[in-house]
Amino acid sequence: MGILEEEQPRKARPHEIGQDLSLLSVADLEERIGLLRAEIARIEVELKAKGSTKQAAEALFRRI
Repeated sequence: MGILEEEQPRKARPHEIGQDLSLLSVADLEERIGLLRAEIARIEVELKAKGSTKQAAEALFRRI
């Protein structure tokens, strides 16, 4: 392994549901929590958008 290889930062592996967490450091675990919270927020925004679309469609079909 050369000097350049040692200086390169590790690539973060994506979180997998159910994976063994015992090998991760505290910093890794905190980073994963942040990533998962951001993903939850993104999913909630999409869910609200789909809910609004569904309500609009239901309202339209009730009028017909």
